Amino acid sequence: MKTTTRVCVIGGGVVGCSVLYHLTKLGWSDVMLLERSELTSGSTWHAAGGFHTLNGDTNMAALQGYTIKLYKELEAITGMSCGLHHVGGITLADNADRFDMLLAERAKHRYMGLETEIVGPEEIAQLAPIVNTDGILGALYDPLDGHLDPSGTTHAYARAARMGGATIETHNMVHETNQRLDGTWDVVTDKGTIHAEHVVNAGGLWAREVGAMAGVYLPLHPMEHQYIVTDDISEIHERSKEHPHVMDPAGESYLRQEGRGLCIGFYEQPCRPWAVDGTPWTFGHELLPDDFDKIADSIDFAYKRFPVLERAGVKSVIHGPFTFAPDGNPLVGPVPGMRGYWSACGVMAGFSQGGGVGLMLAQWMTQGECERDVTAMDVARFGDWISPGYTRPKVIENYQKRFSVSYPNEELPAARPNRTTPMYDIFDTMGAVWGHQFGLEVVNYFAEPDEPRYETPSFRRSNAFAATAREVAAVRNGVGINEVHNFGKYRITGAAARGWLDRIMAGRIPAPGRMSLTPMLSPKGRVIGDFTVSCLSDTEFRLTASYGSQAYHMRWFLQNLQDGVAVENLSDCLNGFQIAGPRARDVLAACTRDDVQAMKFMDVRRMTVGQTDCIVQRVSYTGDLGYEIFCDPMAQRQLWHTLWQAGQPHGMRPFGMRAMMSLRLDRFFGSWLSEFSPDYTPAETGLDRFIAWTKPADFIGRAAAEAERAMPPARTLVAFEVETEDADVHGYEPVWIGGTVQGFCTSGGFSHYAGKSIALALIPRTQVKPGLTAEIEILGRLCPAHLLTESLFDADGTRMRG
Repeated sequence: MKTTTRVCVIGGGVVGCSVLYHLTKLGWSDVMLLERSELTSGSTWHAAGGFHTLNGDTNMAALQGYTIKLYKELEAITGMSCGLHHVGGITLADNADRFDMLLAERAKHRYMGLETEIVGPEEIAQLAPIVNTDGILGALYDPLDGHLDPSGTTHAYARAARMGGATIETHNMVHETNQRLDGTWDVVTDKGTIHAEHVVNAGGLWAREVGAMAGVYLPLHPMEHQYIVTDDISEIHERSKEHPHVMDPAGESYLRQEGRGLCIGFYEQPCRPWAVDGTPWTFGHELLPDDFDKIADSIDFAYKRFPVLERAGVKSVIHGPFTFAPDGNPLVGPVPGMRGYWSACGVMAGFSQGGGVGLMLAQWMTQGECERDVTAMDVARFGDWISPGYTRPKVIENYQKRFSVSYPNEELPAARPNRTTPMYDIFDTMGAVWGHQFGLEVVNYFAEPDEPRYETPSFRRSNAFAATAREVAAVRNGVGINEVHNFGKYRITGAAARGWLDRIMAGRIPAPGRMSLTPMLSPKGRVIGDFTVSCLSDTEFRLTASYGSQAYHMRWFLQNLQDGVAVENLSDCLNGFQIAGPRARDVLAACTRDDVQAMKFMDVRRMTVGQTDCIVQRVSYTGDLGYEIFCDPMAQRQLWHTLWQAGQPHGMRPFGMRAMMSLRLDRFFGSWLSEFSPDYTPAETGLDRFIAWTKPADFIGRAAAEAERAMPPARTLVAFEVETEDADVHGYEPVWIGGTVQGFCTSGGFSHYAGKSIALALIPRTQVKPGLTAEIEILGRLCPAHLLTESLFDADGTRMRG
């Protein structure tokens, strides 16, 4: 066994082997994989082997499409069979909400190049004759769906990796992973110690235990999962072709042909977590005892949906554990705070996602970034606040909702409230309807005493509509107040702070007492941050950005840190309020002896507000006259009482995130991970207007941004007014121009100020002309859309800047 390697992958399941193969494919041949037993030991060997493209996150769906198409490439490279069965698949809808979800997914697929289609009950009966279509409204048909041989596929990945120069050591258990002072790793195994520049945790069922060796907690938990293979069924084996897959969300089941019979698995409600206190190292090719009681209700439902099952005998029962993250997506990428330590685990749907996971991680390692936004599976989407006590109930919830309708406005209740600010009880008493971000409770809106304290999940306008309208009106006509806790906040200090920020940020770094807006770019010129920079002095700066991306952003800051600079994450150490609206200045002036009138737009200053020492910034995401007022959380309640009392003569009302997202549409302001994300560039989204092209600093991504400035990209961000009745754009709806799909929506919603449905979209730059009309597909309906060239509110910025 060799004792040095560039990359050491721990875990020989389908994900570990995919990572190994993709590293060799991208040119890194000095790589090795360690497996304590045989390849496929763990979840891989007992997987049902199904694959599909359907996923609520479009980038995950695209990666699943890549994975499926990769299998024929593997067969061609290795000469081995993956046991591919491209039989197609249908996902059934038995109610209007589920059908809305399928319509929304089909719309997304149009610009993704996925050839799915909506089919009715008669077509379902022809495609999948064993389905009882009583009560079925329709289905989504995907010709790419199918299944394969899990073992053969994993070994094909392994052979392809070996052909690229990789080494695989089986029957070699890892006992320790110890980091050296230079950041490299010693991996201690049964056969000796391996020195590696990078370690990849692809431990699957043992990923928690492997992570613990390096002092890393990965939020994962295994769940028991059961599927059944039947004896021969004449309606199956007498067909001239293989029966397609059927996903029946109402019955929490998936079904496919297995030989001359059927295989059906369940995501049952009375589910059970496995190995709560750790996965035994002795577990491998064993199965768990059969447990028909747990799936009794699911089986009864399946008999009604697939009547042939009631007459079929049971050939075998597969009951084994699979590992899930709290939201069901993989945990992939560089672990924050750990140099050279990478995660590739929590890949529950390994044969749908394993290829895409391997490709993204290999790109990340070899090129420094991925070709697409991988936020949905980035290990940094969970912070250091997460614990096993939080992970387990969220994993159970995710398992139970595996086949549930996924609504754009849904707030899942498990493990909540978890993290709250000092304002939680005050806002709760005022009727707050809560959402959450990065584990933190955030007010979505405030309900009146006679209104429900729960937002009904829907693809259409919800029961939050009237409350949101009230809050928008309060801001535009008087003054509103909300909390600023869901901003990521950072302090940058040191003699080299300004120079460092000039390199990290593409925009202008302001003078003392001033603020600026700036994108942060990747080396390839992709948008990886949308920041406000505030200069308190030449050696002290404050940054604000998305709260949910703080682990992602801190990882980037620390990777690029230099001497003479200190970076502190103040996200939970600094809180306060935003006040916005035409009376905001009057409220602030009543609370301080400072000259508020003299404070210009984009000024920042230290100020005593009531009894509280604060940092006040004149800026507002509402697009209105407004101020962000930051303070020590210990003083936040005092600050609240000061502002609230001063605001009453001016009609102050609290407002939540639903109103905030409506207000920002009035000015066509983009939102992080909607308009601004690593999928897009500054020139595509309009952020290029904030780039400081004349500054001498060679900021990260400058060459790519300059190239795009010289040759503008093909697409650009625009705003549309949409003619629609009860449903607005949420994101990824296709834009039809001249009868063809030429773009897609990034986000949208209803402007309560203007009384209009608004969509932000990326379309071809050549199509952007005054008077452009288009159609936007919302829930299967083509809605007329008209290009907007002027903001709906304060178009000349008089109120915001005055």
